[in-house]
Amino acid sequence: MARIAFGRFNDSFSLGSLKAYLAEFISTLLFVFAGVGSAMAYNKLTGDAALDPAGLVAIAVCHGFALFVAVAVGANISGGHVNPAVTLGLALGGQMTILTGIFYWIAQLLGSIVACYLLKVVTGGLAVPIHSVAAGVGAIEGVVMEIIITFALVYTVYATAADPKKGSLGTIAPIAIGFIVGANILAAGPFSGGSMNPARSFGPAVASGDFHDNWIYWVGPLIGGGLAGLIYGNLYITDHSPSSYEF
Repeated sequence: MARIAFGRFNDSFSLGSLKAYLAEFISTLLFVFAGVGSAMAYNKLTGDAALDPAGLVAIAVCHGFALFVAVAVGANISGGHVNPAVTLGLALGGQMTILTGIFYWIAQLLGSIVACYLLKVVTGGLAVPIHSVAAGVGAIEGVVMEIIITFALVYTVYATAADPKKGSLGTIAPIAIGFIVGANILAAGPFSGGSMNPARSFGPAVASGDFHDNWIYWVGPLIGGGLAGLIYGNLYITDHSPSSYEF
């Protein structure tokens, strides 16, 4: 049974922990800047804010590439979570403490917010697009979609990065994580927006001042990520030391 630990303040404020928070801030900033920036660039080039097949593919590919890099550059410092849902899943699966996870969340949210404000500045004040469910898709359907795709993401994180038995599979963890995000955006983008990441959705909401539907991208991903952590952490992992999450 995975041991969920709250943690100690001394551990959460060690030099190593502070470096990890900074790494999460930087990785999330890089990911969100590229991801949200790709949507803004497509809108500017086409003059149309509506999502079409070409735009969906372009945005999915950009997110997949950007997450691959963001996870890879943070992997040896913080684990490269880049996502509060991933952090929650790892905490519930016994791979890190709740207290450290809270500080990861703060770093991730700040990274996303800063990225979105930087995008507003460098694009001359263009509107920052937010996540919202598509016409004809209800809030409940959006939540369920986000639960499923975030479960897939966090389950992939566990299988390729957090499981001590991963062996050489760990070397492809960042690209596998990037691939599942790109694939999920292709599948869910036209319906729920394909967020899987509360930080990815929160930054644009803050920068635009529009929090319409934002709760969906907290509830869905956190439930999906938490379920993946509880299931994989309890069924497949016997070593629940917080230090076991490494590439």
